[in-house]
Amino acid sequence: MSVKTILIAHRDAGVRDRFAVALADARHRFVVAETEVAARQAAADPAQPVSLALVDLALAGDRIEFVRALRQGSGELIPVIVFSGSVESAADIPRLAEIGGVGYINEHAGTPQILPALAPHLFPDSFNRRSSMRVSVGVPISYRAGPTLAGAVTLDVGKGGLGIRTMSPLPKGTAVHLKFRLPGGAGEIDAAGRVAWSDRKVGMGVQFEKISATDQRTIDAFIDAQ
Repeated sequence: MSVKTILIAHRDAGVRDRFAVALADARHRFVVAETEVAARQAAADPAQPVSLALVDLALAGDRIEFVRALRQGSGELIPVIVFSGSVESAADIPRLAEIGGVGYINEHAGTPQILPALAPHLFPDSFNRRSSMRVSVGVPISYRAGPTLAGAVTLDVGKGGLGIRTMSPLPKGTAVHLKFRLPGGAGEIDAAGRVAWSDRKVGMGVQFEKISATDQRTIDAFIDAQ
């Protein structure tokens, strides 16, 4: 596995430390920043090129310009992952989408969940499973299959389904009930689906089979905004 340098820019030292521990355990390099100025300097430093930036939007007054500056980095475009709790409203999503290369992650993710959630952004070539539009987003998801209830983190979300990062994927064809919340979304999405693919090295993909019109519109709007 190639070693990446990840920028962790967040106002909360606890969040910075938790993500740093997860990355260090995987032998990735990291640099932390607690201010907008420090984050901009780290992203633009050619001596230590950043491969991925994890960003708290609340660090900056102009959130969109902040992300755009980090994305430019020291020359090559840097993927930017926004901490979903710092998204003030759904209106931020299309503005961030215009910049390109923006994903989302929950800042409250536990240490074991962090690296799996970042994997699609660190190694995108390994996660390009389909040509239909998918948005890489790592948010908590709970799912039930029969009497079994489990929690995990999403890999990506599309209009017709989503990917789930788990080391214990369900067999292909299993019926599942899903609950999750998109960044900037007003409420929890509740859907039923069926496992379309299963891979112990990656996780599983679920195709939606039953979802309310309201929840489908929420997903559609999120995808279309990217």
